Amino acid sequence: AGFTKYTAAGGTDELKEAICEKLRKENGLVYDKSEVVISCGAKHVLYNIFQVLLDEGDEVLLPVPYWVSYVEQIKLGGGKPVFVETDDEFEIIPEKINEKISSKTKILLINSPNNPSGAVYLEKQLHAIADIAVDKNILVISDEVYEKFVYPTAKHFSIAAFNQGIKDLTLTVNAHSKTYAMTGWRIGYAGGPKEIIKAIADLQSHSTSNPASIAQKAALEALKGGQESVETMRTEFEKRRDFVLKRLEEMRIPCNRPDGAFYVFPHISKFFSYSIKSSMDFTNFLLEKARVAVVPGNDFGVDSNIRISYAASMKNLEEGMRRIENACSLLQ
Repeated sequence: AGFTKYTAAGGTDELKEAICEKLRKENGLVYDKSEVVISCGAKHVLYNIFQVLLDEGDEVLLPVPYWVSYVEQIKLGGGKPVFVETDDEFEIIPEKINEKISSKTKILLINSPNNPSGAVYLEKQLHAIADIAVDKNILVISDEVYEKFVYPTAKHFSIAAFNQGIKDLTLTVNAHSKTYAMTGWRIGYAGGPKEIIKAIADLQSHSTSNPASIAQKAALEALKGGQESVETMRTEFEKRRDFVLKRLEEMRIPCNRPDGAFYVFPHISKFFSYSIKSSMDFTNFLLEKARVAVVPGNDFGVDSNIRISYAASMKNLEEGMRRIENACSLLQ
């Protein structure tokens, strides 16, 4: 009661301390509270990072596929997104990153588990990326908001935990939105170099003033409370993933098996024809004929795919996949 006034611009000390403890125990990352900033969601953290770090014309390396807001946020910061090809499983190819580095390269952004593909980057890939970043003195943003939704075939690694060299260059971004199903509470955070974290808090003081006080209290309780519900949610998502993959296979729609997050990213180019020429055309077709909403792959930089979220009830997934199958039968 009575916790209704402004907090410190970069978040309360008690929440920062809890986040530091979480990062130490779960990610192998040792931060002081002066190296952590709390914002209004991971999206807000990322926006602040780009505003603080980018000068006009700076380049940000962005593996494809990428989350839709990255590109726009980079541009809003005056930067230029430079897209990096991934392999057939949407895993990062370190050599491709090297090829894209120029004198203007300032940041490499990685997102694992990945939205939209569900790819979880391998430890050896991340070590190779870390070596490149340290060698070229490139800052790394590691967006890890889906870290709790990794399935038994994979393991999550925080790149900043590998060594001090890469830690000094990395901003590790996370949030409560996915882990605790707290999307509406808007609490995200970043751990990283003290001077960058301070600059983010200073910028934030002139925009939102601070993250909502009551949301910070709720976020603290989520961290301090039992974590059984997180594993229950992960297990349920795994069942839903397997169901959606099975239905796509029955429809003969190719799809990589995602190792994390809660999306599938099937290939739908086989449906391209005189009337459907893009992923946007296909999503509009599904919306009109099936009343099912999916996201066109073009928004993520891959026009041959669509993103389907399985963060829905099994009942809705069963009905949604039935409708998609019926609609696709019209295109055969």
